[in-house]
Amino acid sequence: MESNLIKNINENIYKNLDVITAFGVIGIVAMIILPMPTFLLDVFLSVNIALAIIIILLTMFTVDVLEFSVFPTMLLITTLYRLGLNVSSTRLILSKGYAGEVISAFGGFVTGNNYIVGAVIFIIIVVIQFIVITNGAGRVAEVAARFTLDAMPGKQMSIDADLNAGVITDQQARDRRENLQRESDFYGSMDGALKFVKGDAIAGIVIVLINFVGGIAIFVGQRGLPFGEAIQMFGVLTIGDGLVSQVPALLISTASGILVTRSASKSNFGKEMAMQLFSIPKVIAMTAVVLLLLGFVPALPNILFLLLSLISGGIAYFLYEEEKQREKQKTVVQNKKTSKEAEKEPDDVMRYIKTETLEIEIGYGLISLVDKSSGGDLLDRISTIRRQCASEMGIIVQPIRIRDNLQLKADEYVIKIRGNEVAKGELMYGHLLVMDPGSEKIDIQGKETLEPTFGLPAVWIDESNKEEAEMKGFTIIDPTTVLVTHLNETIKKFSKELMGRQEVKALLDMVKESNNAVVEELVPDYLSVGDIQKVLQNLLSEQVSIRDFVTILETLADYAPNTKDIELLTEYVRYRLGRTITKRYIGEKNILDVITIHPDIEQKIYNSIQKSFQGSFPAISPEMNTKILESTDSLLTFNMSMERQLVVLVSPRIRAPFRKLIEMTFPDLPVLSLNEIPNSVEIEGVGMVKIDDN
Repeated sequence: MESNLIKNINENIYKNLDVITAFGVIGIVAMIILPMPTFLLDVFLSVNIALAIIIILLTMFTVDVLEFSVFPTMLLITTLYRLGLNVSSTRLILSKGYAGEVISAFGGFVTGNNYIVGAVIFIIIVVIQFIVITNGAGRVAEVAARFTLDAMPGKQMSIDADLNAGVITDQQARDRRENLQRESDFYGSMDGALKFVKGDAIAGIVIVLINFVGGIAIFVGQRGLPFGEAIQMFGVLTIGDGLVSQVPALLISTASGILVTRSASKSNFGKEMAMQLFSIPKVIAMTAVVLLLLGFVPALPNILFLLLSLISGGIAYFLYEEEKQREKQKTVVQNKKTSKEAEKEPDDVMRYIKTETLEIEIGYGLISLVDKSSGGDLLDRISTIRRQCASEMGIIVQPIRIRDNLQLKADEYVIKIRGNEVAKGELMYGHLLVMDPGSEKIDIQGKETLEPTFGLPAVWIDESNKEEAEMKGFTIIDPTTVLVTHLNETIKKFSKELMGRQEVKALLDMVKESNNAVVEELVPDYLSVGDIQKVLQNLLSEQVSIRDFVTILETLADYAPNTKDIELLTEYVRYRLGRTITKRYIGEKNILDVITIHPDIEQKIYNSIQKSFQGSFPAISPEMNTKILESTDSLLTFNMSMERQLVVLVSPRIRAPFRKLIEMTFPDLPVLSLNEIPNSVEIEGVGMVKIDDN
């Protein structure tokens, strides 16, 4: 019962910490305005000392500065808190000549009731805090903030490089970028917050002088206290008040110095200091020898130095023994590792059979494209390609691995999918690729070649000829852009192969966050992840964007209870995505140029459709197949000069079979069904596929 009560109290306090903190700050301001009884001042002064001890101990046990990122704001609050206590104690000193037991104890015990001694101690503390610690910590924070800000672009590019190389995940990259930003903000805040400590030290000196002079003036001039007695009383009180505020201030300023100087720490202050201070036994042994020699110097305290020498020698001995034990353990571990290498061979072999989803291999002459120190921005451009594929096609491209391959030519690159080469090309680093938009002969000095993405005539020119190429109206492309364009088109062409079950699972998880109902309804009751993968692959094989993934899932949820035919489900999805599919092919006047199929051919194809596990195929004669392809080719050739974007328009019942019929010969020719054309789009026929019999 009692434990539950304590638990409830703790939970209520935790829930209302923001309210408690807000009232606490208001209370600090109230201390400056409202009079405070002496017993309450004693409580708050004790809390101030305890808070300073907590803060300095926290900085010693903090590993990362971001673990105590609230410190700059806390520095402001504690400074305001001390000033509030100073004002309250000043009010009591000047009005009553007494400010509670804490101040009296500091004034009497610490100074020995001698205000001159107390004044000297107070001045020393202020000098240490103001000139030594605060100035040094402020300078460190200023330099750290400047260097952190200057290093941010390089660190961000390093994060992008690790992300592209697959070393870290997207979430880890986001976390590292957030920590980088927080670290920069922290040092910038510390640079400004330490100015509060300087102001606090100055205010402490002013308040001590006011208490001393004002108290003597009031009590001698108004209350008739003897001058000598007034000097003694207010000297002890004011110095006690100054010490009781400046000692916590010294602790907190020391804590700030510790925090800003531990940027490279990997463990807490105590462990790190012990590990580094006593890391070399030879140094401690040499120190023991030096102390031993000093112990025989007549003018020095011999026993003390001999004792320190003995202690240092003992430490050195134990460190030597510990180092020997570590070496023995290291040898044992190495032997065990060597003896188990044969047993672990299957695990080591696994990395040799692992294949990357997508990777680029480059010759040694193209390494500069990746090296940021040489101005290479290939990694950043690849990140852009991945984002572009996600926004345009809706596909998740896994991090692309880039490797150097000495077996390739110096200027050659190869794009691989799961270890198989799917595209290759050659670049000339330090040169520019020139193409003619009008497809005319490129009359400029350079090395003739074919543009690797589309196979168009091009010329590699020296950068010094760039101005000439621009004047002639040629298209100029740098080597990185050539490679990135080739990569982008390769991803689109082979997007079907890149859509694995893991990528589908990631898309489903994304949809769950905002449209959980459709996922729960569809998976796994009606379709598996593999079934959805096949539908997406069918869409991607015809360059249909799957970005509207919610509509795809909702369509599948509507029709999957009635059929499990993947091809039919794909056609249903295409019907729902008709507007998305069609907009790629319509012209500026909202006109769709189409090639139609003669009704007799459509009927023959429909009558010859045969089902297989790979979909529907028209089982027509080779002669008829050849005639259909020849007629289609003649129509495409005739309209090529008009630069039209043509599509083949067929009835819904034969769209998928007809696509399979022509995809080997015309892989890039879109085949749409009448159901996929929105009513707002105007259709214009430019020809009809016929055979002689028609």
